Amino acid sequence: MEKLLVVLTILPCINMKTLSNPQKDDTPSLRFAVIGDWGGIPLPPYYTQQETLVAAEIANTISKWGGDFIVSVGDNFYYDGVTNVTDFRFQKTFENVFNADSLLHVPWYVVAGNHDHNGNVTAQIAYTSVSSRWKYPALYYDTSFNIANTNASVRLLMLDTITLCGNSDDFKGGQPLGAADSKVAKEQLDWLVEKLQDAKEDYLLVAGHYPVWSIGEHGPTHCLLEHVEPLLKKYKVTAYLSGHDHNMQYLQDDSGIGYVLSGAGNFLENTRKHEDKVPDGYLRFYIGEMEPLGGFVYMQVTPKEMKITYIQSGGRSLFLTTLYPRTL
Repeated sequence: MEKLLVVLTILPCINMKTLSNPQKDDTPSLRFAVIGDWGGIPLPPYYTQQETLVAAEIANTISKWGGDFIVSVGDNFYYDGVTNVTDFRFQKTFENVFNADSLLHVPWYVVAGNHDHNGNVTAQIAYTSVSSRWKYPALYYDTSFNIANTNASVRLLMLDTITLCGNSDDFKGGQPLGAADSKVAKEQLDWLVEKLQDAKEDYLLVAGHYPVWSIGEHGPTHCLLEHVEPLLKKYKVTAYLSGHDHNMQYLQDDSGIGYVLSGAGNFLENTRKHEDKVPDGYLRFYIGEMEPLGGFVYMQVTPKEMKITYIQSGGRSLFLTTLYPRTL
């Protein structure tokens, strides 16, 4: 009975009706998936059932609706990252799992999570030269896209929130411990300010492993609330993408910024432990009780709007919301 009560508490945040899915049509758009915390396990077979189900549904979604790329928001290899660029985990946990025909030529834009930083993140960066679809040129970087046959554009800024805020221990549930190198952290923050100042794109997205806002096990990240959240507001960022908490959430602040948390690629945690740490009205959607299916977020960007769909493995669309181009 206790478990049933927990499930019932999440229902008001979920649109349980069948949602209208994006259509593969001739409308000019940029389409991509956001997946986090998908990194398998360090023992044979080096992947989980949930990861394989999520991989299959991403493949199915991209096959039906189209997909220009995938954003990985970290914890790519549990529990201690990889050791070197030839580590077998690249094959066992990534290449051999996300191997459907519809995914073979779709690039992945990658950042590291706290578990990746337990290992050799430089090796993950170096894997960019090994795999044609693994795009991880530096600890933090930016990339931009034009929506075909339009004047609309999207910029994506990829952060390393671990060098910015410090590592954390998932099993202790604590906050990041503080940047290991304050100079390196400041360099990244200065870089972020410069990129945000220069961004004139219609849509501006920032992605990192740690969430800014979350009601889950880890809750809001204090370091990001202090150093990054004010910048997101000042420079009119469209949305912030993250993982870390092993569920799916959508939050939206009073300025209209969307906070897309997609951390259900490999494990699930159904907890609202930090709900009282998030301002009233911010939480629009939450689900953690969908084991063993997992899920991800699918985003479709047109010159007029950005549709954000939360998808459960098996093809069920759980929640849909829309954000709009920036007004500069």
